[in-house]
Amino acid sequence: MDWLSPQEWDAVALSLRVALWATLASLPFALIAAHLLARCSFPGKQLFNGLVHLPLVLPPVVTGYLLLVTFNLEAPLGQALSRVGIVFAFNWTGAALAAAIMAFPLMVRAIRLSIEAVDPKLEQAAATLGASPFWVYVTVTIPLILPGILAGSILAFAKAMGEFGATITFVSNIPGQTQTLPSAIYAFLQVPGSEKSALRLVVIAVFIAMGALLLSEVVSRRVARRIGQT
Repeated sequence: MDWLSPQEWDAVALSLRVALWATLASLPFALIAAHLLARCSFPGKQLFNGLVHLPLVLPPVVTGYLLLVTFNLEAPLGQALSRVGIVFAFNWTGAALAAAIMAFPLMVRAIRLSIEAVDPKLEQAAATLGASPFWVYVTVTIPLILPGILAGSILAFAKAMGEFGATITFVSNIPGQTQTLPSAIYAFLQVPGSEKSALRLVVIAVFIAMGALLLSEVVSRRVARRIGQT
């Protein structure tokens, strides 16, 4: 990309890396949370539901501050993780963690809606044939909710690409290390004469966001159509 400067390209590449890891890391937890909310009844379910969706309504700066307080190198948890080589504060891994938390509710919601749309009788039929609950989930439930998984993952990826408030609060805005696409746009807007760089990154951000939305819709429809034909 010759039309992007090294700093601009670093921001785009880091954002893609952060968004990918945020999406992959969130997926297993999103599946568990969605299943609990869709199928299980337990004390404190409404509280759990509120905690899952809290990042949607909580100011991102607050989320970033809570992450900083929890995972900085002087905090007990941050110190314990640093001993095994895991550092989040002021590191790209922290950007991935912040993005994962902010995107998590979107993924959970998409998967939960897919689980709620599955007819439990299909799972019960597989169970009566001797399949274990785990095997029923893998061979019956997962294929049926695949459109929701794909849609949620794509939306979460797009959300992670655009995360700003929690990220800049938690890991700062260090070029080449923690400066993601939104952080780079913000930085360029603070420097007179850098509006063109900001505009180029804005165009990329809009393209990625729109592409993710369209891809989510197309993939969900195609997968749903194939499942319906089987």
